[in-house]
Amino acid sequence: MLDRLASEREPVRALVRRETALPAGVEAVFGDLADHAGKPALPDAALRGVTTIIHIAGVTKALRRQDYYLGNTRATENLARLAVGRGIRFVHVSSLSACGPCAAETPVNEETAPTPISHYGKSKLAAELALRALIPDSLIVRPPVVYGPRDRGVFSLLRSICRGIDARIGGGERWFSLIYIDDLVEGLLAASRAPHAAGRTYFVSHARPESWSSLGETAARIVGRKPLVARVPVPAAYAAGWLGEMAARLRRQPGFVSREKIFEAIQRRWVCDPRRAALELGVNASTSLEAGLTHTLAWYKEAGWLKY
Repeated sequence: MLDRLASEREPVRALVRRETALPAGVEAVFGDLADHAGKPALPDAALRGVTTIIHIAGVTKALRRQDYYLGNTRATENLARLAVGRGIRFVHVSSLSACGPCAAETPVNEETAPTPISHYGKSKLAAELALRALIPDSLIVRPPVVYGPRDRGVFSLLRSICRGIDARIGGGERWFSLIYIDDLVEGLLAASRAPHAAGRTYFVSHARPESWSSLGETAARIVGRKPLVARVPVPAAYAAGWLGEMAARLRRQPGFVSREKIFEAIQRRWVCDPRRAALELGVNASTSLEAGLTHTLAWYKEAGWLKY
């Protein structure tokens, strides 16, 4: 996002908690949206002259359940309170997890009643509700699985495939929506610039759902591997999730593997309908899985994250 805005010479201010490498021309403001003595530690200058907020920050893994609500719900609410009455357009990046998986074969859409199944999803939904209560014309974007350069979520799966193991939980196929990072940036910018989008919620994703098999097979073909497909029984996956939680507590650092993450992973369909975004915003996430993974894997290789 910052790279794109900087390339367009947009005046951009980024809220960061520590020294971070930012693109040339991006102004850094140091602060923290978490509560400190009952209020966030954010300098008055942070929102001075701001016309649009694109709130991307959030907690995707945590040691404690309450950390999801502090990092997702409370932080969003704190930022919204600071923006109230300033005439700032507020674009909030939520998640498909706030809505939950499909109850049937039909993809979820913006009218589907949310039924999140994890504390991550519940905290993202609570953030949406808190934001809309404070700023009714705020705009909410719910992406599904996001992949691309710098991403560490899908990276762990791709790394395993490069090492010769394609691990899949249980039997049967599982389907999901996904979006390449550049397409998500396009969607967020389109939403932030569309006056008629105020107060709306959008799913932004590639129109074609993928399966875990197609993801693994496509990645393997790109890197020239023929990995062993390892079927992990669901009880064993939960055991691995529990071990991941114990290891995270010992390290005092959250990890990607937990029982909640396993529960999310075994759902049959995480598929959303992106037609509203296409019709109202002109957003069509056109990057195919093949093209997106090719760019992503090449970036990982150049950055030294993967060898193949």
